[in-house]
Amino acid sequence: MLGRDPHEGHRASTPLELLFDLTFVVAFGTAANELAHALAEDHVGAGVIAFCFATFGISWAWINFTWFASAYDTDDWIYRLTTMLQMVGVLVFALGLHAMFKSVHDGDTLDNDVMVWGYVVMRVAMVFQWWRAGQHDESRRGACRTYIVSILVAQVLWCVLALVDLPVATTFVLMAIPFLVEIGGPAYAEKRRGGTPWHAHHIAERYSLMVIIALGEGMIGTMVSITALSEDGLTWNATLLALAGTALTFGIWWCYFAVPTGDILHARRERSFAFGYGHMPIFGAIVAIGAGLHVAAYYLEHATHLGLTATVLTVVVPVAAFTVMFYAGYTVLTRTFDAFHAVLLAISAITLVLPVLMASADVDLVWCLLVLSLTPWVTVLGYETVAYKHNIEVLESLRD
Repeated sequence: MLGRDPHEGHRASTPLELLFDLTFVVAFGTAANELAHALAEDHVGAGVIAFCFATFGISWAWINFTWFASAYDTDDWIYRLTTMLQMVGVLVFALGLHAMFKSVHDGDTLDNDVMVWGYVVMRVAMVFQWWRAGQHDESRRGACRTYIVSILVAQVLWCVLALVDLPVATTFVLMAIPFLVEIGGPAYAEKRRGGTPWHAHHIAERYSLMVIIALGEGMIGTMVSITALSEDGLTWNATLLALAGTALTFGIWWCYFAVPTGDILHARRERSFAFGYGHMPIFGAIVAIGAGLHVAAYYLEHATHLGLTATVLTVVVPVAAFTVMFYAGYTVLTRTFDAFHAVLLAISAITLVLPVLMASADVDLVWCLLVLSLTPWVTVLGYETVAYKHNIEVLESLRD
């Protein structure tokens, strides 16, 4: 476990990494389902807070494994069995999501015990992985030890908060402490303790695959919605809704994969933290779009407390969040600003606001979602006709 070559050619995700990702399909799917239920019950504030907490836990566990694997994936039997243990932890974590969502709205205290135990299983497995890497890779032993200390300290704090019955609001405030330990440990290890030999193009591929997993929630939400419209067979409304959900998902995919992330990270490794950490809200926004489409299905089945406008907003808000974070992330990653992006954002704002106005005027839900699905295509069209030139300039500047 001496570390892999960060310049290794043709580095790609391994079958084990793809298998590992399947557990996060379950975790994100469970979180999306719980969010959809909370929104449909008009528990909007509690649902959003619980979903943000769940998104951090799910994303952070995946991020830690991914960056470690990029640097130290030996794929031997010890590494494989440790990864299997982490997969068990993910499933236990997902098992605790229902109780946590329920307690945020109904309980006096936060019921996150099962989540924490699942999370601890994942993180203790990572401690073993880092210990093993530190034993073999003497030149980077300082970084490995920093990861171990930060993980152990954070786990103790998470366990204390789970065991001590404090009011929900107080618990979330105190969570800032282990949160800062979690995100601060890797930053210190990579910047001050020698870092690890992660592979830029491998990381870019891994994140893109997780985006695809998150987009899968959009397709599931679309399928649930069209099922609600197809009880008596295929209808025009069901067809149009299938088009809206697919176009929205496909457009977001096209936007994301237009960014030459691997090349940028390869040339500017110091930008990795903005990229890596910045994806947590992006993952959450994409998964929340799927949850919003699920709420749309509840509306069509007359199984929600939300009206038409509020239902449309459950999809509009996460689409808006993704759009803003996508452009902000691009600006931070490339260290550039293209004035044309401001034009695309302004047009996107129209396609975001218009569905809400249509819903307020009692226009059918399907047509509102069709208009909303145009939002990512504003970026797609802008990129394919004009903005691709900016990418060329960015890549040329990396060679200077």
